[in-house]
Amino acid sequence: MEDIHKFNTIDEYNKIMGVETLHPLVTVVDFSKSYHKGDFPDGHSFGYYTVFLKDQKCGDLKYGRNYYDYQEGTLVFVAPDQVIRIENRLPHQPKGWALMFHSDLIRGTALGKAIKEYTFFSYEVFEALHLSEDERRIILECFQNIQSELAHGIDKHSQRLIVSNIELFLNYCTRFYDRQFITRSHVNSDILSRFERVLNEYFKSDLPQTEGLPTVKYCADKLHLSPNYLGDLVKKETGKSAQEHVQFRLIEVAKEKMFEKDKSISQIAYELGFEYPQYFSRLFKKRTGVTPNEYRMEN
Repeated sequence: MEDIHKFNTIDEYNKIMGVETLHPLVTVVDFSKSYHKGDFPDGHSFGYYTVFLKDQKCGDLKYGRNYYDYQEGTLVFVAPDQVIRIENRLPHQPKGWALMFHSDLIRGTALGKAIKEYTFFSYEVFEALHLSEDERRIILECFQNIQSELAHGIDKHSQRLIVSNIELFLNYCTRFYDRQFITRSHVNSDILSRFERVLNEYFKSDLPQTEGLPTVKYCADKLHLSPNYLGDLVKKETGKSAQEHVQFRLIEVAKEKMFEKDKSISQIAYELGFEYPQYFSRLFKKRTGVTPNEYRMEN
């Protein structure tokens, strides 16, 4: 059985890293000033949000079944309870930082209500954020501001100030991811083309009748991406969501089928993967402004 250790509390992780716990719900760890107490498991998960700033290669970081293509100055985001692994660990003092914060810290705050909007916590492998030198400096300033507030001691202002700094950090990460989507536009264009191919192949197969309508998750799996990453990429490249893109292709295929006069609207709906024809008619009118029958008569 694979050895996976679950860190349920901030203090548990701090102790194994030889770091003092200044707040039970949040910590900032400077790996150059930490050390492992005892055997550190290769596979582990956290019961809280975790961000690693990898400054130096200290082993192969595995998330799921693949590896992060991290390099100097790369941010890795891990959602609560997701498993990461470090393989081929190198025997030297690692460099880098970690920010960890529990959901209880942000519960009831504006960040707590908006945390799901930071979709990069649900990104998959090879979707890490690669930083420029200026971006890395800004990230370190955010970490150091949180660390300074923790060192100040807990008072009635602590939570608000710490959460505000975490939110500032996440907002910078959102900006930097937008930059990464732009600077990797050639990669994005290839993904969009492959996305289109996946949809075309789906509708040419028998999958609509056996599996129903194609989902963003199905397409993302075929592209070896996370649904959130694919959705964010499509939105930034086209201005439309991945789901809208799927529906657009669906309507285009439906329009082609309308010219097959021997098929009823209900038959076309079933062939496209709709369980109920009225849902197809509703979506078709929403996207085109006319019903399937009206479209067929007009054309």
